Amino acid sequence: MRRSFLFVAALLVVGLWPIVAHAQAPADPTNRVDVIKVEGAIDRPLAGYLDQHLDQAVADGAVIVLQIDSAGSIGRDGVALGQRLVDLPVPVLVWVGSVPARASGAGMLLMDAASLAAVAPGSQTGPRDPIDLLEPDAVPADLDATIERWLAARDRQVDLTHQNEAMPGALALQYGFADLAATSVVDLLNQVDNRTVQTADGPWVLHTKVATTDADVSAGVGVLIRFIEPGILVRVAHAVATPSMVYFLLVFGLACIAFEITQPGFGFAGFSGLFLTALGVYGLTVAIPSWFWFALMLAGIAAMVLDVRMRRFGIMTYGGLLAFAAGSFLAYGGVAEAIKISPWLIVGATIASWLYYGFGLTVAVQSRDRIIATQRGLIGLVGEARGRLAPDGPVHVKGALWRGRSLGDPIAPGTKVRVRGVDGLILNVEPEPDGEREPVAAD
Repeated sequence: MRRSFLFVAALLVVGLWPIVAHAQAPADPTNRVDVIKVEGAIDRPLAGYLDQHLDQAVADGAVIVLQIDSAGSIGRDGVALGQRLVDLPVPVLVWVGSVPARASGAGMLLMDAASLAAVAPGSQTGPRDPIDLLEPDAVPADLDATIERWLAARDRQVDLTHQNEAMPGALALQYGFADLAATSVVDLLNQVDNRTVQTADGPWVLHTKVATTDADVSAGVGVLIRFIEPGILVRVAHAVATPSMVYFLLVFGLACIAFEITQPGFGFAGFSGLFLTALGVYGLTVAIPSWFWFALMLAGIAAMVLDVRMRRFGIMTYGGLLAFAAGSFLAYGGVAEAIKISPWLIVGATIASWLYYGFGLTVAVQSRDRIIATQRGLIGLVGEARGRLAPDGPVHVKGALWRGRSLGDPIAPGTKVRVRGVDGLILNVEPEPDGEREPVAAD
């Protein structure tokens, strides 16, 4: 009887333990923190990555820390992104770090929309404008009123008269754009522990102390921190979506393709050029240029390639070079200084294009034409195999050594051969019926 009672009691304990454990577990979900890194201009790839992890953090009930280093957005609505943060039911802490991080443009709007903002000493806050780096003169209507509404919802006081200044960390704190200074994410979490911040669902008491001692761990103190960074695909897509990278990829990729156009086949340079050009085209869909000037730049490249194909170095080369230079400077001429293509890069690309298309490819094509003309003049002549042709090997014809290819069986060294055709830079040969293995006097 006693054994039966103990067995039933054990079953009750096992069965009720999850309920008891759940009741004793902390109901406050702030024991988890997601640190989402936002580095660089907020473009389509980075915005998609940010949206995904904001949704995941909300689903997990995690406190969000945005680690910001951004000069603004590229083709993204910074105001909509700020409103998204305000509408989240979990706390959003924004930390501008680490040094020399900056938060300007849309990055500064994220600070305004945060439940709490912090800066690393030595970082920069502001200026707010331009928000979209592709359209620096575009300012959303009623933006100041929108920001004031965000700040009121967060119960924060900020002196917005300084929002278009580039402020070091100390001034950002003085004017209220930042609530505190923190040297790291861990420092930030320890400082805000037990602090109350506002969310869309009301006040939220932060419990974000980081366990630093064995005693903390034994007492159950500490948060689960998950550091989140973009994956490799997002990194690549983000890296190629800037005006400078778009320009470099397209100019270099088209140069590789132009090289293959002047050759008899299509090899590694051509496939590399197609890959680089494809990346550049994707970048164009994110960092959108002035299409007129961009088309002028491409027309300039096309004119130089056409002059190469015509075996000339004339007016089309120089006209194409001028069109290329003008298009290069003006395709992204209206963007903010933070993402403008360096003039030195454009000047270097223009000089390199003149040397490459005007001299390099033109001279290479003319030299290849002379070689092919000489080879065609060798058709019908008799020479000698200077090595085994199986099927390729060296042949000596008319006082010069060429690359030969047997049209049939392998040909032994010293065999008399007759040139039957030319395939690019290769002589197609076959053995002379009466000349196999005949000794040939050395030159």
